[in-house]
Amino acid sequence: MKTLKLFLVILILWSSGMKSQDFHLSLYDSGPLFLNPAMTGVVDATARIHAQYRNQWSSVAYKPFTTAMISADMPRDKWGYGIQIMNMRAGIGNYNAFQALVSAGYALPIDKEKVHNITFGLQAGITQKSIRDDKFSFDEQYNTKNGGYFDETYSNNENFTRQSQILPQLNAGFMYFYTKQQSWVNPFIGVSAFNLTKPRETFFDQNNHLPMRFNIHLGTRVNITEVLYVLPKVLIMSQGKAFEQTYAVDGGYYLKQGKLYLLAGYVFRAKDASIASIGVRKENYILKFGYDFNTSSLKTASKTRGAMEIAFTYLLAKEKVETIKHCPRL
Repeated sequence: MKTLKLFLVILILWSSGMKSQDFHLSLYDSGPLFLNPAMTGVVDATARIHAQYRNQWSSVAYKPFTTAMISADMPRDKWGYGIQIMNMRAGIGNYNAFQALVSAGYALPIDKEKVHNITFGLQAGITQKSIRDDKFSFDEQYNTKNGGYFDETYSNNENFTRQSQILPQLNAGFMYFYTKQQSWVNPFIGVSAFNLTKPRETFFDQNNHLPMRFNIHLGTRVNITEVLYVLPKVLIMSQGKAFEQTYAVDGGYYLKQGKLYLLAGYVFRAKDASIASIGVRKENYILKFGYDFNTSSLKTASKTRGAMEIAFTYLLAKEKVETIKHCPRL
């Protein structure tokens, strides 16, 4: 007999172990270090501080899946340095993944005008994963007496050999972007690879290795007028047997009276979700809010309610604005 608790065990292991997929965010480019290590230090500021939070499946899970991230990075001449900390928790068994990474990037102009730029990035750190198997209920623990119930005194016959493990993390990335501010378009393209060492990941002493994940992200900022721009973009991710395509468009409109940008966006993630976002940018502050409308086979149970996500970025301004490079507007 299957129960909701057992369903959650399967769902958790599918999303983070058996299929070995990494963290997911819908506002994926709000946190650039999460998207591509090559974006470390690529910012129109002396430093960038970012925070992001996601709450998913509260409509179907007793304990929803949550993801929290903070990061900071800064440019130093052609170099960039950064740090990123993430934590994901999912389900009744308190499955938790904590990740701490440091990153370095190097920017290189490839023309005399310095409007064509390429960057390289490297990211390294650890991921600590843990689970509480005693919080789960299994078939073998079901007692048919008194109408049926789960008896935790029964053995679950599962061979959990550990409840915590630490995995090494090594990621790398490359990016090209066009920085001419007077141009009608500013295109960019980036490629990043994660889990380069394919670390062994198991709670059962099995020979299971976390597969590498590859990202390709590209798009262009189109400056329609001095106060209006649109940014069509694509993200393609591949990890093991998992393949994901994301198509999106962002837009910004500058209000001269309020001296701020009004932001809006739409993301379509094939066979999974439609995501709408709104936001505002005023001076050195950027705030965005997004909501996932579930379109997968789970939409009947979730009633299309997927996830809520919020992202906040603070930029420390440079003293000499004329020396600022135009970073890719992702």
